[in-house]
Amino acid sequence: MSKITVKKNAILGDKKLQDGLRKINPDWGDFCVRASAEAWGKPLIDQKTKTLITLAVDIVILAQGQQFANHLSMAKQQGVTRAEMEELILFMSIYAGFNKAGVYYGALDAVFGAKE
Repeated sequence: MSKITVKKNAILGDKKLQDGLRKINPDWGDFCVRASAEAWGKPLIDQKTKTLITLAVDIVILAQGQQFANHLSMAKQQGVTRAEMEELILFMSIYAGFNKAGVYYGALDAVFGAKE
């Protein structure tokens, strides 16, 4: 089992994410990094919980593709397990809708590997 290193700020601790945002557009990416880093730096909600909230929002708004993959990778870096993600998707089926939430199970394989 690989060791998980939880970052104190999931945005500032992820240079690859920052570079990816800035690659889309330097000004926009810099703005996203600064604003997101400030929000993720608030101390009362831990980073793991923030990633789960972010993924729940993704499900509600039907975010897919690279956006969801980035947030899912961020969650894994913060210690979220595949089992926790599966439970979140099941939970969100009630509040976001079965049709919205169900499509996200397939995305787990890319980040967590195929389910055994």
